[in-house]
Amino acid sequence: MGQTADMVSPSRAEQPDLDWSQVRETVRMLNLAVAQIAMAMQEGDDSIQSLTSAFATMVGEVDGIAEEAQRLQGSPEAVGPILARCARVQSNMQQSIVAFQFYDRLSQRIDHVKHALEQLGDLVGDTSRLYQPMEWRGLQDAIRNRYSMREEQEMFDALLDGASIEEALERVRQRLNDGDIDDIELF
Repeated sequence: MGQTADMVSPSRAEQPDLDWSQVRETVRMLNLAVAQIAMAMQEGDDSIQSLTSAFATMVGEVDGIAEEAQRLQGSPEAVGPILARCARVQSNMQQSIVAFQFYDRLSQRIDHVKHALEQLGDLVGDTSRLYQPMEWRGLQDAIRNRYSMREEQEMFDALLDGASIEEALERVRQRLNDGDIDDIELF
């Protein structure tokens, strides 16, 4: 949107005036964080889509090689090593697919952070809501309800109960180590 001569630009930290506000500056910084997260997620998604396509192609090729090796009737000494290599490649691909699942979880977490920062920026930027405890409680409920992973919910609860960041992380790590929370859901 272009700026006309009649429009007054909002007060900024580098040129404060009587309209300058630390709240507005906080919202700007939150918006910057959201934009950075959104850009990183898009770049990561593009890379993962490319890798997923490449792995799907490789799986098809390995399956084709295994089928062709099965058709070799007269040379069993050649077929065995080919099939063994195909099996090792397929195993490595399965391990890579599990790594993609970890990326998916990372992407979900970052998306949750992005939305939480957006909602926080909206609340902090709205002076009619800023000092209303029920608005803050609504924000907290909306953020927690968005979490799909149990460890996110437990970390959120620990932080709201007054735990430090490190204490909350340690609680979740302990629950993961004890097997109380699944680290990854295989599909």
